Amino acid sequence: MTLPLESSAPTDFDFIIGDWTVKHRRLNERLAGCTSWTEFSGRSSTRKTLGGFGNIEDNILHFPEATFRAIAVRSYCSKTGTWSIWWLDGRNPTQLDKPVIGKFSGSTGLFYTDDVFAGRPIKIRFTWLCAPNEDPRWEQAFSADNGVTWETNWVMQFTAA
Repeated sequence: MTLPLESSAPTDFDFIIGDWTVKHRRLNERLAGCTSWTEFSGRSSTRKTLGGFGNIEDNILHFPEATFRAIAVRSYCSKTGTWSIWWLDGRNPTQLDKPVIGKFSGSTGLFYTDDVFAGRPIKIRFTWLCAPNEDPRWEQAFSADNGVTWETNWVMQFTAA
């Protein structure tokens, strides 16, 4: 059953609604000067929730060592005009990652949070690229110097399934 959407719901993430084949590239070691990447495939399916003020992305990731599931949960705050994005990894189903928060400007969405990695404070950035007539792309980057420099450590290239 599909529930009705609110007429005032944002359309920022409409580009990712549907079913996708995903090509993943993940840096082998983060914030360690590593330049080696591992590539693997996956699938993704995103549906609107909260009357269009949210969506859930269901993922299958075929890592070289094992296949696992994860979801991204996104919600829009009308008061601030920002989106929050949480990640739930099926390998640790009792822990939501800290949300990244941000918004779109044109065809680029930038989302940030402060977190800790390997015992040290970092900033995390998600970048969504959704140019018209191009397949969507997501990138994750970490910064250990308060956002002066960024190391991209994960890229997802989406292709319509």
